Amino acid sequence: MATQQSGTKGAKSKPMAKKQLQHFEKRLLEERKRVLKELGHHDEASQESDGDLSSYSFHMADQGTDAMEREKAFLFASQEGRFLWHIDQALRRLYRSPETFGKCHSCGEDIDFDRLDALPHARLCIACKQREEDGKKSA
Repeated sequence: MATQQSGTKGAKSKPMAKKQLQHFEKRLLEERKRVLKELGHHDEASQESDGDLSSYSFHMADQGTDAMEREKAFLFASQEGRFLWHIDQALRRLYRSPETFGKCHSCGEDIDFDRLDALPHARLCIACKQREEDGKKSA
C-alpha cells in the first residue's frame, strides 16, 4: 500500500483535504475544551483547600500529606498547561497555513493520518520523532 510518505524528498505532496482539516480542527478544539475544563477543576480545588482554615492541620504527618497533594495538583496543572500550549500551537498552524498542516517540521513529509488522529498536535512524523527521542536518550 503506497502512502504519501513514500514520495521522494523535495517532491511536493498535495495539501490535506478540507474535510480532513475540519476533522483535525474539531479534534483539537475538543481536546482544548477538555484541558481547560480539567485546569479549571484543579484551580477550583486548590482555591477551596487554600481558603479553608478550619481544615488546617496541626499534625506534621497531615501537613506533609497536604503539601504532597498540593504538589501533585500543581504538577498535573503544569503538565496540562504545556499540553494546552501544544494544542494552541497546532490550531495556529492549522489556521495560518492549512496547506502545511500535517507536514513533518523536520523532513517535510506527510504525517500519517492515524498518528494525527491520535495526536492532532503532532509536529513530527514517526521516524523523526523516534530520532528525536533516541537523541535525548543518548545525550
